[in-house]
Amino acid sequence: MGILVFVFIFISLSQHGDAHGPDSCNHGGGLCRVGTCVSGEYLAQYCFEPIILCCKNLSPATTES
Repeated sequence: MGILVFVFIFISLSQHGDAHGPDSCNHGGGLCRVGTCVSGEYLAQYCFEPIILCCKNLSPATTES
């Protein structure tokens, strides 16, 4: 019975509002975070609205060679 409740909650979260899911966030160079984005990041979209945010860096990462 508990697993059915978990599945129902997961489906409800993934279909709510502007939820794009973690794959869309990761493919766009972002990270899914719970609550708020950390310093140096901005809210780009939601992985699962309104709880899990998709945060991206303010400036692109530089690579050293």
